[in-house]
Amino acid sequence: MKIIHFSDTHLGYNDLDILNDENINQREADFYDAFSQVIEQIKRIKPDYIIHTGDLFHRSSPSNRAITFALEQFKIISSLNIPFIIIAGNHSTPRTNLSSPIMKIFENFDNVYTSYNQEYKKIEFKDIVFHTLPHMNDETKAVEQIEKCEAEIDTVKKNLLMMHCSVGAHFLMQEYGEWVFPKDKEYMFEMMDYVALGHWHGFGQVGKHTNVFYSGSTERTSLGDKRNSKGFVEVILDDESSLFGKLQTEYKEINIRPIVSKVINAEEYESSLANLEFEDTLNAIVEVRLTNLTPLQSIDIQNTEIINLFTNAMSVTVKREFKSTSHAQSAVDIESLSLQQYFLEHVKEDANEEEYERLKGKIDKLFNEYEESRDDSL
Repeated sequence: MKIIHFSDTHLGYNDLDILNDENINQREADFYDAFSQVIEQIKRIKPDYIIHTGDLFHRSSPSNRAITFALEQFKIISSLNIPFIIIAGNHSTPRTNLSSPIMKIFENFDNVYTSYNQEYKKIEFKDIVFHTLPHMNDETKAVEQIEKCEAEIDTVKKNLLMMHCSVGAHFLMQEYGEWVFPKDKEYMFEMMDYVALGHWHGFGQVGKHTNVFYSGSTERTSLGDKRNSKGFVEVILDDESSLFGKLQTEYKEINIRPIVSKVINAEEYESSLANLEFEDTLNAIVEVRLTNLTPLQSIDIQNTEIINLFTNAMSVTVKREFKSTSHAQSAVDIESLSLQQYFLEHVKEDANEEEYERLKGKIDKLFNEYEESRDDSL
């Protein structure tokens, strides 16, 4: 039995304010492209079942474009005549009862089975039972639903558990109000042939559980996610056994836009620029760390000067990291100075008189522009 497991597609996500040739946010288009790649792979692999473990959309009230794209893709999936089981994640689950669950729109598709009401749902076929536990806002309710799931485990058919939650990292997710699977219920995993998880965006097996996997996301919802590998899982369950010891998993990578990091050392500015390589930045999201900056250099070195070097990149951001100095001032000294004066004091320490006068004019201009932008009367 062959199953395709993917998750966290976050359709409708957008970022960076860059439009493509079709006037669509480029990052939003990247997420649509990633989803389409998975569907093309499914056509080629021809699995017995397809599962999606949550966060189909990035928002519980997605845009018209995101909904239209999803409906088009679900029509393709439905035409493959392969059962497709999908559960709701936290991004697709309304926080209140005032909003209708977006997952409801897929209920009338042939071969599509949805689970979204913050409760356990059993979806059964002749050879396998899918035990679905979508995201739940109420953890006290979740325990009751987990116990319902346990009571429905089939002793003859294969059992596959689908969840969108945090497993094995309880301390990380509590502050966000997201669902954490209770540790004292993890014994249930041993009763399953495979446990398919969504929520964490990196692919991987969970702890000591050899049959519990996050498929990871198909794209990045944060530039802090430096993983350049995204994709889905091909799961094979031995037809002769319902023991998860017969389980095989293979991670299938898709092509996504790379994130590339570069470092420019301001202490050796010219040589750092000369040593930059650009071959790996084609259509990439580039992050440049400008390190060891002094206050003087921060005025003279403009971000646009660096950004314009990466002519083949999709986008470039520059992060400035200032060099530590021994010219520390007390809290009293700092409080007695305006921000502009404080900055000028640092420049004065490092510059000769002629250079200080030259830079002072630039600093005055910059702070005047800042004050104008903050003036509510304008």
